[in-house]
Amino acid sequence: MATDPAPTTAGSPEPAPGPAPVVPLRNRVAAELVGTAALVAVVVGSGIQATGLSGDVGLQLLANSLATVFGLGVLILLLGPVSGAHFNPVVTLAEWWTGRRKAEGIGLREVAAYIPAQIVGAIGGAILADAMFGRAPVRWSTHDRSAGHLLLGEVVATAGLVLLILGLARTDRVRFAPVAVASYIGAAYWFTSSTSFANPAVTIGRAFTDTFAGIAPGSVPAFVGMQFVGGAVGLALVALVFTHRGRRSTGG
Repeated sequence: MATDPAPTTAGSPEPAPGPAPVVPLRNRVAAELVGTAALVAVVVGSGIQATGLSGDVGLQLLANSLATVFGLGVLILLLGPVSGAHFNPVVTLAEWWTGRRKAEGIGLREVAAYIPAQIVGAIGGAILADAMFGRAPVRWSTHDRSAGHLLLGEVVATAGLVLLILGLARTDRVRFAPVAVASYIGAAYWFTSSTSFANPAVTIGRAFTDTFAGIAPGSVPAFVGMQFVGGAVGLALVALVFTHRGRRSTGG
């Protein structure tokens, strides 16, 4: 019959920490759905608020980007311990690809559950934002974003996001993800021509709102396609930049 371990006293060794508890899949999927919905509600809602308060496009983008930075950082901090806070099919697939040969990596079961939850959450977030501001719950966006330079911007934005997230994991700095990822997205609002959607689920959700943050449904397929291209580029950059992991310099 097993007995309870003796209490730890001063000077005695600390008990070895056990494995981290496994979060049930239903909770992880719920976190992805709620987190993606909240993210899109922040993006769309702050865009509506900004256009109502100012007629200056620069100020509108500044307000929209700042709200997204703060909102995304809080969501990653809150839900990261539950699901990893992907909120993005490209990130989910990148996490699966890099961890597919490791026991701790997410499997295809998680991928098949996460991605639909992210898409449903994104659509729900856009509808919620419109409803909060007294708009029609669904009004297809008329904001055309089909120009080639915007598509290039999505490749760059998504590649940088994947490089950042996986780079933090490779260098054991995931604890900085809330600040680092939110800061990157905030910067990418300004340095990319597309204002950095960098997320297929969010792109789909933003087609449901004819507001500052919207994207015309006809522009969605090309945007999503370039985001997946950007994800592949990001994976290649991770392999190129972080292949030194685990090696030690011998000096010269």
